[in-house]
Amino acid sequence: MSIELVAGLEPPYCAVVFTSIETGELEGYAETGERMEELVREVPGFLGYESARTPGGLGISVGYFRDEEAISAWQRNMEHQTAQRRGRAEWYERYSIHVAKVERSYGFERG
Repeated sequence: MSIELVAGLEPPYCAVVFTSIETGELEGYAETGERMEELVREVPGFLGYESARTPGGLGISVGYFRDEEAISAWQRNMEHQTAQRRGRAEWYERYSIHVAKVERSYGFERG
């Protein structure tokens, strides 16, 4: 498994930050996550995502989208809505979502 960062995006764009704590009941979670990754990549205006999870179940995922229209298209996806319902019913103890407009972006890479 390689670790990659989303880099080189030209602002402005939007970031959706999804922070969650798992219940520990994760049957079907990995498969659903793989399917959601396939589906979101098909959304016009999707730019990429980064995700990390601690062994204790705290997760942070950041999805990058060109604009609010792209985010709305992802929200309207029926399979995504089904996965959200299942997440609330089974996989997440709690979560928060933050949507932001990115005005500036820069990075560093060791040569």
